[in-house]
Amino acid sequence: MDFSHSPPVQELQVQLTEFMEQHVYPSEPVYQEQMASAGDPHHHPKIIEDLKQDARSRGLWNLFLPDAEVGGGLSNLEYAPLAEITGRSPHIAPESMNCSAPDTGNMEILHMFGTEEQKQTWLVPLLEGEIRSCFSMTEPDVASSDATNIKTRIEADGDSLVISGRKWFSSGAASPRCKMSIVMGVTDPDAESHRRQSMVIVPLDTPGVVIEREPTVFGYQDRGGHPQILFDGVRVDAGNLLGERGGGFAIAQARLGPGRVHHCMRAIGAAERCLDLMVERSQARTAFGRPLSEQGVIQEWIAEARIRIEQARLLVLKTAWMIDNVGAKAARTEIAAIKVVAPAVLTYVADRAIQLFGAAGFTEDFPIAGLYSMGRWLQIADGPDEVHRRTVARAEFGGSGPTAAGS
Repeated sequence: MDFSHSPPVQELQVQLTEFMEQHVYPSEPVYQEQMASAGDPHHHPKIIEDLKQDARSRGLWNLFLPDAEVGGGLSNLEYAPLAEITGRSPHIAPESMNCSAPDTGNMEILHMFGTEEQKQTWLVPLLEGEIRSCFSMTEPDVASSDATNIKTRIEADGDSLVISGRKWFSSGAASPRCKMSIVMGVTDPDAESHRRQSMVIVPLDTPGVVIEREPTVFGYQDRGGHPQILFDGVRVDAGNLLGERGGGFAIAQARLGPGRVHHCMRAIGAAERCLDLMVERSQARTAFGRPLSEQGVIQEWIAEARIRIEQARLLVLKTAWMIDNVGAKAARTEIAAIKVVAPAVLTYVADRAIQLFGAAGFTEDFPIAGLYSMGRWLQIADGPDEVHRRTVARAEFGGSGPTAAGS
């Protein structure tokens, strides 16, 4: 395995780092001010559009998509270090480059499975950054860690599909810029468990789509929210079916493989940001007659943070390499493993950073509390840790544990 970065990727790293330092980090307080002055948690601040324009002019646009005709033309391994850099400012940088979830995953599956009409209607405006989208899979009334539990029904009625059910944590759906959801539901209840579900594109202005409530996360309302949506007999054209009937589970797996690499590398970037702040703070503050950086317990925290970050990064890069070279199916165990490891690293480093900063670490004066929330959220989002550990364990019992395939 060779994790060295090609010259084009090295150049993109330089350009992206300059963009972060010159534009993104200085925009963080502007973003907060514009959101606060708007008084609307789902407001789309002007600074985001300004950053999007600048990122696009630099060629930092849609880098996540491997197809060079519409995206960055980068492999998973090539995009991984770029995703890490954007994770240092996860609420601003990914969106400014049109590389933020859930749009990235939706664009990937529209690109892979969408019809030409679906691509023109939805993929093109998403690629242009003109609209946002959401993904409706999780349900409040079942244990959604097992996707075969899904109860939402998608029933054929002539030339229409009728969707009935309730979803929640459809992240971003409360944004006025969110125009459609990709909904997973049961089309064939009597089929084999992984062939019961299908995916359908639902415009959010379709009659019967009702945002019932917007749960908060740790008491805060994220921009775009994580709404609970009722699909009350929602009728769409049969042509809105994404991929084949009964192919929903397979499409979900195709969506989640590369997406987990993106999430995990952003988590590592967020952990790096926390570690940088820890180092700066410990050198600037004095307690009991000497700088915090000279206190043994602080040195232990910082050393442990560095070790965990490096270990996690190597595992994620290995996983990205495997997806590129042997496919997501063969990398299934590694994909599950990184989904456990990377959020745990971010949560650990952010927690130690909060402890080092004291009460200031809880405030909006620093990004640490928000990054902690991101790490803790990722231990459940896209499947809880326990499900991914189960996948790893089953591979061991089956004699197909982690492998350095091709190495």
